[in-house]
Amino acid sequence: MPSGSIYVPRDEKFTGASPQNLYVTFWFAGRKSRLWTRGVIGVAGFAAGSLLAARFGWADTLLVGLVVGALAALADFLVAWRSYARTAVWRGQKRGEVRTGRLLRHGLTRHGYHVMDGRAVPGEASIDHLVIGPGGVWIVDNEAWAPDTHIARYGERLFFDEKYGTSVAKGLIGAASALAGLLSRETGIDVTISPVLAVHSGKIEGRGGTLVGEGLTVAYPHKVARWMRASPNGSLTAEQVELLSRTAARVLRGSGLRF
Repeated sequence: MPSGSIYVPRDEKFTGASPQNLYVTFWFAGRKSRLWTRGVIGVAGFAAGSLLAARFGWADTLLVGLVVGALAALADFLVAWRSYARTAVWRGQKRGEVRTGRLLRHGLTRHGYHVMDGRAVPGEASIDHLVIGPGGVWIVDNEAWAPDTHIARYGERLFFDEKYGTSVAKGLIGAASALAGLLSRETGIDVTISPVLAVHSGKIEGRGGTLVGEGLTVAYPHKVARWMRASPNGSLTAEQVELLSRTAARVLRGSGLRF
């Protein structure tokens, strides 16, 4: 990653009073409160379901109430679980590039896209993923911030809480520009590469979990593949996709190529 890798853990990240350790501690300390809230939600769902059944004259009001209450409690559990699961990369429990690579292949391969993992652009820092397909070419990197970090755009500028996103954007844009020039020279195809940052935690203040600012797209990992299909940055034939993919595999260093 241009701004450094989040996948080389530092000792302080996992011990003592680190933000990650405190987050886990407070999460488990709040278990009783969440269970109490879930019980209240279940009871409210039971009451609402029973009233609904009585209102429409359904025979088994008890069964309807139980089903609605259970569904309400299950929904609360899923919301809480998703909130915790989204911090797994930030907490060091999962590798962001593995998750994003899997999502990219699942969402793009059947549409004629090639996804390469772990590429190193000559003269630039390594990138996590290179995507080449009918809609164009992208590089994708991964990052994780604390879950309460707000990622927003004001005007054309990106902000991560109160910090400018310029440093992150410049690194990725530089890598994209260098790679575009390299592929264009090697293949004779005029290539434009768009940089994307997959965010594994934090809160993106954008419609549909996606932001574009300073030439950089920021999105949740599960949104990236769909966004690429819906927002092409060019038009490539099957022959051009194949040529660019083979050329990238030849000129870029790395061991994670997957077609």
